Amino acid sequence: MDVTISASVLAGDPGALTWEARRAKAAAADLVHLDVMDGRFVPPISFGQETARALGEAVDLPLDVHLMVEEPWHHIASFAAAGAHLITVHAEATPHLHRLLGEIHQAGCQAGVALNPATPVGVVAHVLDLADLVLVMTVNPGYAGQTFLPGSVEKLNQLRSMLRGVSRPPRVGVDGGIDLGTAPLALGAGADFLVAGTAIFGAADPLAAVAALRRGHTPRA
Repeated sequence: MDVTISASVLAGDPGALTWEARRAKAAAADLVHLDVMDGRFVPPISFGQETARALGEAVDLPLDVHLMVEEPWHHIASFAAAGAHLITVHAEATPHLHRLLGEIHQAGCQAGVALNPATPVGVVAHVLDLADLVLVMTVNPGYAGQTFLPGSVEKLNQLRSMLRGVSRPPRVGVDGGIDLGTAPLALGAGADFLVAGTAIFGAADPLAAVAALRRGHTPRA
């Protein structure tokens, strides 16, 4: 299975985000993950379009923008213009998910849909033909360094079962509490896209950490 690693700079040094993006590149991550939070959909306020633009200019990696915001349709065009490669919106944030995923594609980006822990996977059943990624939140979103919720494994199993027979299934992603202990659980339940922050930026050897996450086990001595 081809496992994609998206390195979340939310877990890095907030005063040196472009440096952290370069560290993600040096560690062989596949994408740079940017958590955009508005203080309404989730409590914190984080990054905006200019941060996205700066990271895109600093490092030659695709930019994975996760919009944890209310009314995300106001921000699609500006993040696409800032260099986003993938834009993920929350199913809980819009009554018009089908339209919004189409607008992301029209802006020239891949489209992801995220599900909070209490949101059932059936919510995305009718947009699977439009989604490039279904991102299962394995913590309640908003803060880095949280603990992986154990019920996430069953949710991933349900999603993977739902994707059987889909002609062009989206990637299955996980975001929250992903480390060398929980990555094997997520991969074993069918995930193939891991968002990781602390496990990469807090590691003594980020390159070895990314390789271990991709394999789904700790590095050999």
